[in-house]
Amino acid sequence: MSLVTSKEIFKKAYHGGYAIGAFNVDNLETFQAVISAADRAKSPVIIAITANVRKYFHPVYLKNMIKAATTETDVPIVLHLDHGQTVADCKEVIDDGFTSVMIDGSAHDFETNIAMTKEVVEYAHARGVVVEGELGAIAGMEEDIVVEDQYGQFTHPDDAVEFVKRTGIDSLAIAIGTAHGAFKYRPDQTPLLRFDILEEISSKLPGFPLVLHGSSSVPQDKIDIINKFGGQMADAKGIPEGILTKAAGMTICKINVGSDLRIVFTGAIRKYFSEVPEEFMIRKYLVPARKEVEDFVVDKMTRVFKSANQA
Repeated sequence: MSLVTSKEIFKKAYHGGYAIGAFNVDNLETFQAVISAADRAKSPVIIAITANVRKYFHPVYLKNMIKAATTETDVPIVLHLDHGQTVADCKEVIDDGFTSVMIDGSAHDFETNIAMTKEVVEYAHARGVVVEGELGAIAGMEEDIVVEDQYGQFTHPDDAVEFVKRTGIDSLAIAIGTAHGAFKYRPDQTPLLRFDILEEISSKLPGFPLVLHGSSSVPQDKIDIINKFGGQMADAKGIPEGILTKAAGMTICKINVGSDLRIVFTGAIRKYFSEVPEEFMIRKYLVPARKEVEDFVVDKMTRVFKSANQA
């Protein structure tokens, strides 16, 4: 199967009450693991690539990796630029075959964000590519931020409506309490998403696909493996999986996961080195690490996002 855009799979997810996982891959092994997991689970999948990761892979190698993946499985695959920081970044990957781009203008003022996003939308839509925008502050430690109203630093529903209308985007990443990285909350904080804001945005934008970034669950059993075998991630804490499943059953059609894959991969390698300290053959420790990530992603698709058998 050739690459697809997210338009149709989001439509199915919206009405089917499930979400599509967007998995940030960092190397060949995690890329292979996510593709194999999607094939096993018979789930649509979004391969999320940042500009820096694209450079790390090298665009030519990445293009051929994607080509190989589309010949190995029939599940829908979206190749997505994650957190494109500039209009130029987005245009470059569109011209290079990406089927989806995110233009992240959330660090700019509202009008600048709209102008940047609209320019990308016009360029992308003319070439059959879909666009994700972002509105609100997706960060950690929300309690430390001084706010002036009930929405605070989160996405304001009325702003979301105006943003979608004026830019013509295909999906919107909203800020309702998720955060990037493996240390999303202080040890004394209880992870909480603002489902009231999600419901209000959804009511004002019926049928429109919404996105959650920073949604790694940071599973404690995987953190325990890292710490047991020499790591130092004692205070790592993520989004409980039950919260993600609830969001997937509402209007969240895409859930981004990156840190979890790195945690699983790193833990497997640390464990292998500890148990087989004399080993130096690279594939000997990369193969089991890749398998751990594959199994983890299958579980996410099946049990948490409910996207299995939706391909």
